Amino acid sequence: MTIANKKIQAPTPAPSPKRYLSEIFPLEIDRPNFQCFRLNDKIERQVGNQFAWRFCQKFSDIDENLRGIIVIWEKGDFWVLAKPNQSMPTSQQYKQTLKKIQEDLKEDIGDRFLSIQWVRNPEINASIKAQLAVRILKFNGAFSSETIKSENQVEVKREVNFGAEIFEVEGVEIPAIFLTPRTYFSFAEDLAYFFENHPYRQNSEKLLIGLKVRDIEKNSSATIFKLVGTIGERSKEILEKATGSTSKEKLREAPDEQPVVAVKFGKNPKEFHYAMAALRPCVTSETAHLFKVEYGDLLKATKISYEQRLDFLISSKQQAEKYLSIYGFKVKNSLNSRDYDSLFSPPGLKIEETKLLFGNGFIGERGKVLTGLSKGGVYHRHDDYRTLPIRIAVLKVGNFTLKTSLLDEIKKRLNSYGFKSLIKLTTVSVNSASVSEDRTQVEKAVNKLIEIPADIVITILPQSDRNADNNEEGSFYSFVSSRLLRRGLASQIIYEKTLANSNNYKNILNQIIPGILAKLGNLPFILAEPLEIADYFIGLDISRTPKKRQAGSLNVCASVRLYGKQGEFIGYQLEDALTEGETIEKRTLERFLPAANLSGKTVLIYRDGRFCGDEVKHLRERAKAIRSKFILVECIKSGVPRLYDFKNPNLIAPTKGLALRLSSHEVILITTHVAENMGLAQPLRLKVIPDENQQISLESLVEATLKLTLLHHGSLKEPRLPVPIYGSDRIAYRRLQGISPGALNGDRQFWL
Repeated sequence: MTIANKKIQAPTPAPSPKRYLSEIFPLEIDRPNFQCFRLNDKIERQVGNQFAWRFCQKFSDIDENLRGIIVIWEKGDFWVLAKPNQSMPTSQQYKQTLKKIQEDLKEDIGDRFLSIQWVRNPEINASIKAQLAVRILKFNGAFSSETIKSENQVEVKREVNFGAEIFEVEGVEIPAIFLTPRTYFSFAEDLAYFFENHPYRQNSEKLLIGLKVRDIEKNSSATIFKLVGTIGERSKEILEKATGSTSKEKLREAPDEQPVVAVKFGKNPKEFHYAMAALRPCVTSETAHLFKVEYGDLLKATKISYEQRLDFLISSKQQAEKYLSIYGFKVKNSLNSRDYDSLFSPPGLKIEETKLLFGNGFIGERGKVLTGLSKGGVYHRHDDYRTLPIRIAVLKVGNFTLKTSLLDEIKKRLNSYGFKSLIKLTTVSVNSASVSEDRTQVEKAVNKLIEIPADIVITILPQSDRNADNNEEGSFYSFVSSRLLRRGLASQIIYEKTLANSNNYKNILNQIIPGILAKLGNLPFILAEPLEIADYFIGLDISRTPKKRQAGSLNVCASVRLYGKQGEFIGYQLEDALTEGETIEKRTLERFLPAANLSGKTVLIYRDGRFCGDEVKHLRERAKAIRSKFILVECIKSGVPRLYDFKNPNLIAPTKGLALRLSSHEVILITTHVAENMGLAQPLRLKVIPDENQQISLESLVEATLKLTLLHHGSLKEPRLPVPIYGSDRIAYRRLQGISPGALNGDRQFWL
């Protein structure tokens, strides 16, 4: 047999394996020139950080040869890093510097005798190295921002957000930094110019309190929370405390009648007093109207193509190397699956094909929720609606036209899911020239709706109401929602523009009808198969609002939500008390974690943010008391390095479900898919609080977290967060506005 004339096809090449990379850059430093000491008296983290920063500043004031020495504080110890051939301060120079710092911080630390105690044979670990690298970049101002767009003196600016990271390879911790682009909106002039030229300047408190600002000297973000006199009254006192040359110069130039503002930086409870010319206003969604700009237009300018992101990461790495190499650091290529394959985990399941259980035992896929509801109905029907129809009141606020076909379509859709309904429409005309009269008319209409038995009120509002919370009178949204919710009435808000842009109401109903049913206590669907990692899932959240007249903050223990093994919502509980500080108190935790439900069970508790104070200790005690096993997981939403899929030579959108394992108890996880023109998926950082008595599989945690994002009943689009903590921010924000259900516990998902 001959094959001379037969065409032979080349074998199809095997697809190249997917590659992934992150915004985390490993660091190396062979022989760091460092020292370690502690003070003779215990100090708190806030004071320790203040001491460390001032050591960096004041060494060069004592001796020019000490310029550039870096100091950080960590768990009671001060770590000092110098350049490879640079001499460390002498004992006398340390004493001299410490004395000056004590004088600066006398108000914070009081009259205490502090002395330096050297740590013998200190072992510098990966975390300390990473923090020292970050301090080098911060203290030397390694990165500057660039202006992307400017409109009405409002600038869209892009900067490098960076921080310390560590990751484990075969049990060895490696130091790293992350570098990621961050965009913010800033006023081109200083706060003094903004204030003097604004039409609201006669009401300085209304204009300034709550405004986000940046320190011109350090570009650090802060919030104004009160006014503390005028320049004429406070200049001498503030001048003595000012540390930056720019701040001092601006203070001397400020007119005597100009207000002095008190600001707080991040979570630091300490207040700082500034001349307004030393600050620059920032623009947020809540304050954009003060600057006469559309926040949505600013957001459009923040989009970065993947090609630009790659260029940004390359240039940021080069800039970081420029400063870090002076101290002996090497910045390696970003953490990627070629060099660290074992750390990256591609998705182990197709999320959209996850099986869901609907009514009548019907099993469908997450990607076909509407089909599942049509064929099976809701998984669980609330007792109130087994035989009775849903009573719906529709309140239209505004002078726009509402097609009656919307109401007909709502009835049809509910009927297709097995629910009868009764609908009544009420219309309130409003005239923006008389806000007080408008509110009176709306209040009367709401009171009538409350008198007439209804299960849910669908309120249709004019588009202009979206930003009205920033006005003194507040929005109709807040006004209506608060009154209804306090009386146990579910509420659904629709804006005029949503209806005006729709040729038919199919897409709108696809989104809101499952949410309406869930708000009334029905469960549209749950997972068809139980999750293995725990018997129950709980979301814990605490939220804060700054005091305007006192130091510290008022904190609301916002919510606890309980879910079963298949992700079924069981109930919520709200804590009505306000507490000082960031910690959820022990007695509150006990009320949130009833033995009747949880005794002898394994419970996975998601904390929205980090556990604070003694929360972990109290939770461990509670678990022991009720003979349960608690898996404590911090869910961090902000400041998390991005992950990417990599298709040489380009970055592309990360695959949903992609995970980067940082250690045996910490993982970065992609829980959403975002189209390129919409931006980039923001990962979650999941951190299990280690417990020597239990071993937790990160793979099981990742699977449970991904599947719990599928149970959001208020939209067909899966949220970024697992449902036990989804909406926590919204619950907290609305509670601070007075919008809260009358009952502090219940089985209806009012936050959807």
